[in-house]
Amino acid sequence: MKTIFITGGARGIGEATVRRAIGRYNVAFGYLSSEKRAVSLENELSSKGAIFAVKCDVSDPDSVKEAVAAVIRRFGKIDVAVLNAGISSPKMLCDMTSDDIKRTMDVNFYGVFNVTKEILPAMISRKSGKIIAISSMWGETGASLESDYSASKAAVIGFCKSIAKEVAPSNINVNVVSPGVIETDMLSGYSKAELDALKEEIPLSRLGTPDDVADAVMCFADGLDYVTGEVLRVNGGFIC
Repeated sequence: MKTIFITGGARGIGEATVRRAIGRYNVAFGYLSSEKRAVSLENELSSKGAIFAVKCDVSDPDSVKEAVAAVIRRFGKIDVAVLNAGISSPKMLCDMTSDDIKRTMDVNFYGVFNVTKEILPAMISRKSGKIIAISSMWGETGASLESDYSASKAAVIGFCKSIAKEVAPSNINVNVVSPGVIETDMLSGYSKAELDALKEEIPLSRLGTPDDVADAVMCFADGLDYVTGEVLRVNGGFIC
């Protein structure tokens, strides 16, 4: 059975992807601050298939190296990587510090870079593998109060398009899923009025769910073998 490794897998989009993948893959997922949720999820799903929760700070190359090695010790290889871990702290640019911006880039962009760099050599050696990164529609259009987040997610798109061309000769697919407004913890700072206003801008007239994004991720994981370097938008028609 193939192995899928999902970063930021203890909550939100990551958790939904873990639930979609269990039983179809050996599932390894990373967590950092959500240890209780990770252990609970691992215990809940263990009867449905092979699952392994591993602590991983994607912004730290050493932590990534240790986590990837642990997954390979457990399952032998990583066939599919879902690079989902991310953070967001909306604020005016004038209120941001250089540390704020660095932290966002370290997790959202360098997290993708660090995991990709660590897993690629084995995929290239096998001439097989899939990498699916989670960006955001704000990485495509920019968002007020989220200049650092938008920049980090735009970087993910540019990076993946480049790497897709670089590793295509090794039969490795690299694609991006670009969610819109999704009901996760990242929306906790928004008021009901603000969320209602967002809904009015979405042609499908609702917020997205983690499952909506997980469905798109699994399309890339399970098939679409002749698709690489693409950005799949999951935003209810917000941007087209």
